[in-house]
This record gives sequence, C-alpha cells and structure tokens, in this order.
Amino acid sequence: MTIARLPPDAINQIAAGEVIERPAAAVKELVENALDAGATSIRILAEDGGISRLLVEDDGGGIPRDQLSLAVERHATSKLAPDADGHLDLLNIVTMGFRGEALPSIGAIARLAITSRAKDADQAWTLRVEGGVLEGPMPAPWPNNRSGTRVEVRDLFFATPARLNFMKSARSESLAISDMVKRLALSRPDVAFTLDLDGRTALKVVPEGSDAASQRSARVAAILGRDAAADALVIDTERAEVRLTGLAGLPTAARGDARHQHLFVNGRPVKDPLLKGAARAAYQDVLARDRHPVLALFLEMDPKLVDVNVHPAKTEVRFRDPALVRGLVIGALRHALGSSGIRSPQALGQATLGALGAQTGFGMPWSRGGGGQLSPYQPNFPAYQPPAGAIEAGREAGSLRAGFAEPMARTSFDAQADVGAPIEDETSYPLGAAKAQLHATYVIAETADGLVIVDQHAAHERLTLERMKAAMEGQGIARQPSLIPDIIEMEEADCERLLARADEFARFGLGLENFGRGAIAVTETPAILGKVNTHKLLQDLADDLAAYDEGLSLKERIDEVLATMACHGSVRAGRHLSADEMNFLLRDMERTPRSGQCNHGRPTFVKLSLTDIERLFGRK
Repeated sequence: MTIARLPPDAINQIAAGEVIERPAAAVKELVENALDAGATSIRILAEDGGISRLLVEDDGGGIPRDQLSLAVERHATSKLAPDADGHLDLLNIVTMGFRGEALPSIGAIARLAITSRAKDADQAWTLRVEGGVLEGPMPAPWPNNRSGTRVEVRDLFFATPARLNFMKSARSESLAISDMVKRLALSRPDVAFTLDLDGRTALKVVPEGSDAASQRSARVAAILGRDAAADALVIDTERAEVRLTGLAGLPTAARGDARHQHLFVNGRPVKDPLLKGAARAAYQDVLARDRHPVLALFLEMDPKLVDVNVHPAKTEVRFRDPALVRGLVIGALRHALGSSGIRSPQALGQATLGALGAQTGFGMPWSRGGGGQLSPYQPNFPAYQPPAGAIEAGREAGSLRAGFAEPMARTSFDAQADVGAPIEDETSYPLGAAKAQLHATYVIAETADGLVIVDQHAAHERLTLERMKAAMEGQGIARQPSLIPDIIEMEEADCERLLARADEFARFGLGLENFGRGAIAVTETPAILGKVNTHKLLQDLADDLAAYDEGLSLKERIDEVLATMACHGSVRAGRHLSADEMNFLLRDMERTPRSGQCNHGRPTFVKLSLTDIERLFGRK
C-alpha cells in the first residue's frame, strides 16, 4: 500500500469526528471558548436539536479582525502562553483547553459564521466558513459598544451527511444540549447563562450571592432544584494542596440513576470513573447499589497535577496521584455523612403534607382504639417493660442531647440501654418527645416547632447496623481459612490488580496469594459471608478495580450481610412500644451517625414543621 498525505479538508473532517460527535459537543466547545474569553453572560440558542442552527453569544473580550482567520486554523490557540524561555508548558493549563480544533472542525462540517468585536475596537467583523472554505472578514453590525463574540452554526454535518444517520431525535439532541449547558452553568456560578430551545427558554440563571460559596449553593438550587440544595451536605476539605468543595445529597434524596452527579476539576465538567467510584464507595453502606446520590463536587488543584487533554472532547482527565484524589473524595463524603446529625429531606416532608392535604383532615386513624393512640402513657395493649431499675440507672448517666455523632455502645432496646437525663421540656430534643404510636409501626413525636413521624423498624435497623459495624471494627473481621486453597485462573491484568491490593483485601478477611502466571490462590475468606463463590467474588473485585480503581464488591457484600443481620435483629413493625421505649429510640437516633436513613437509603423519619401544618389547616 502507498503512503500518502491526507488533504486538509479530510484532516479537518476526521478531527471534527473526534471533537464534534453531536450538537451538544459543539455547544460545549463554543461555551468554553466564551468562558476563556472572560464572558460574564452567555446566550445559547438551538433549533431542531442543534442540527439546523446553533448560536452562542457572549460578552467576552472578542477577537481582533486580524486574528479571525487564524481562529479557524487547526492547532491555533490563544490559551497557551510561552514562559520566559519561550517554551510552552503543556502541563500547566489554566484555561478550559488548548487543542485548537473546535472552530476549524465545526467549519469543516457546517456553515459557520463568527462575528466579533474586540475591546477598544470601533467595528465588529464577520468571518464565514462553509465546508472549510473561508469568506471574509467583512464589517458587521453589532448591537452596542461592548465587546463580545457571536458564533452561529447552521446545517451541522452537511459536509459529512453520513454522520446525520447517527444522530438521535431532535428532542434527544436538545436534551443533551440542555444537560451540557447545565453542567457548564454549574461549573461557573459567577456567569449568567440563557438557553433557548426552538424558541422556548429552557434555562435562565444569573449569579446570586455575595461570595463564591453562596453563589455555588444558589446555582445548585437553580439547576438541580431547591430541594436538592436544601437536602445536601456542605463539603469543604483539603489534603496535600488538593481542595474539594461542593454539595453532597443526603442518602434519602438519592435518585435512580447517576445523571445528577456533577463533577468538576479546576472548573471543568468531567465524567471520571475514578470520582464516580469514590462516590459509590462513600455511600455504599447507606444506599442500595441501584441508587445514586446527588452530587456537585469541585476539585481544585495545581494544573500540573492533572492532565486535562487526554481526550479530544476534554471530558476526561488523568490525575498524577489518583489515590490521593480518591481518598480525599471518599474521606470527605464519609465524614459529611457521619457528622450530618439528624436530618430528613425537606422534599419528603412537603410530599407528606401534599398527600395529607389531598385528604380530609390528616387521613390517619387518630381516634382512640385501633392502630392509633392519642396517649401512649395509658395504652390499651400489653407493652414491653425494661427490667426494673434500668430506666433510673440510665437517667443517672446524664443527658444525651450533646454529641449526636457519638459512637453507639448498645441499642436502646437492650436491658442495659443508656437513657438521657430527663429535661423539663422534652420537645426541645431534635426528635422531640414521643406522644403516640400508630399501627404499632410509627412513632409520633412532638418537637418545639412541629412533629416527627418515625418508622420504628427502619430506625432501629440503622442503630443495630451501626452497633454491629463498630463491634466488627473493634474486634476485626473473623476469617475462615481454606483447608485447600481455591486456585482461581484469571487474566494476568486482573491478577496483577488484585494482588497489588492484597493487603487491603486482607483487612476484610480475604487472603490472596500469587499462584503463578494468571492464577491466584484464595487462602481465606470472611467468615461472615459463609460459603463464597470465590471466582465470582474475585472477578467482581477485578472489574471494580479496572473501572473505579476501588475494590467495592467485597465491602458491599459484607455490608449486605450485616444489613440483613441488622434487619432480623431489629424491633419489628407491629410491635407495641411503651412511652419509655419510644423515647429511648429517639434519643439513640439523635446520637447515632447516619440514623436519618435505613441501611438501604430509605428515610427513618419525616419531620413536619408547625408552620406547614398550620397552612394545611388554613390557619396561615
């Protein structure tokens, strides 16, 4: 075969296939250019899913007339500056990217028009590119005296019609554009964004707040919803000059897919499997595996510690020290979840009020007899009574109101349960004072500013699990040695990944040894798992390491067994509780980490404010 140089138009079309695979990618490139130009307001318009027309307009610094033609040449960029020695440092990138392929790629496959007015210029100029052929620059009108740039793209992929066969419906492409703009708007809460889709305003956000933290919180609320911002934990931590900030949703506010996980590195939205794996690891004992937390996390680090140009579309990054980043994310999220205190999603309370408002009154059996009791202090059912002296002995131990995140020594339903010293007004506790039990399943408590409904089984299930985890961490995981080691044959790459983390797995009771090329000997397994399919376990771990650089499956299986044991060892729905037992439960919840959700991420209680209840009855 003869080697020949490709013509420029073919080179540009190939580059376009890598960079502009769909209209949303074109929007991303053009908006990033606007951000790098210092824009404070960006308008995006799309018609027919972006295929017929795309427009991105900004108020940035603009492009001088003599540089418009250069802007559409391949590998021409304004985003790299030489150092004192005249060398370009490709690892010190402080812009959204420097590849210099977006505009020429778009011009090679579409009808492109760039109109720009540079700062201090007295005239705007337009350059047109159609299928790689340039026209201009020529004078153009501009609405006012400010600087800025307007890029209009028509008939995307007209020069490569085969690519149109791979486009989805106009609605799907519009949704992809909307999702991309939302991610970019989240990354820069100091910039105003407007998105119009087929003549309809799909998004309009402006900077809100006096500082970066308040701006970010307001932007998350505007993009993900007020409930997502309200039901989130604030993240702000730093390790080895790598800072992680943002918001992490409560487990009880999790979603059915990962679309609401937004990750940013130095202001750049990325889809990084390492970060997603770290999030999964942090939430693994408070969420079912098919649930995903809402996240808006921002990593800031020295640009030299991350390579942002490993992918033509710049959606992936590579960290110099991935273990540091992974550990930082997992540690920050776990710390936030463990120290969040008692919280219930606001959306859950509003949904409860909405359901109540749709019925006459509360729609609950509040009459005496049946399932509900107005006064549990005079019950009409046999109630469990702690051994004599247990309550008085516990009360002498002192109040439990402080230190909600203290480790729990035992559950409140043991004979030796700790009990806080009574206070004059029990409603001042975060979860209030128990007043009733409904259907032998739900505890009703009065707080200073409303009421709380607790699912007694879900709550005690979490308390039991936390006690079991603390005991296991203190005593270590019991191991089950193999009389004859299992020899598992796997691909060499998988074996290397597993053996490199053998010490880590050993802490969970899994013993691995090298057994030659492409084989691993399993010498012991965690006793708590009973009989184990070692081949499947090792393959799952190897897959996790390949995808996330984190061996999640082993810990998840142990957590699953513990959760099952905690479920069977917890007070069941249908069991009548005395007033003291109900208050024991509330006090234990107040001082136990992650007690706001059960082991599968479901809420353990719902809180209704007095103001909302009064509105429900028309008092306000």
